[in-house]
Amino acid sequence: MSVPYTDEQQLKDLYHEMWQALLTKDISTLEKIHADNFVLVHMTGMNQPKAEYLRCIRDGILNYFSEVTENIFIEVNGNKGKLTGQSRVNAAVFGGGRNTWNLQLSFDVEKINGKWILTFAKASTY
Repeated sequence: MSVPYTDEQQLKDLYHEMWQALLTKDISTLEKIHADNFVLVHMTGMNQPKAEYLRCIRDGILNYFSEVTENIFIEVNGNKGKLTGQSRVNAAVFGGGRNTWNLQLSFDVEKINGKWILTFAKASTY
């Protein structure tokens, strides 16, 4: 008997899939798992729409070298939810030096045609 693939497990897998794609600059996967109207709010308060965000990853403005997940928190309410991941991330972004941060990403997520996608994210430290 197989174990059901719960929404919570799907969202945990989505978080890990996103990080794998960021680390390898897999723009195709990132394109699929972010909604067309996705916006990332950086720690600085800058709002970055999906196309600009993906361009910055592709062009080496946002560089992610390693990620270790420490916590994942999930709330599901029907086809919408919240996914918050806390990870130790080694990165160099916007021309800054390479550092390791305790990065928290708080996502709004939506289940469309049976698949969860990222619709909004806010970055902070923890």
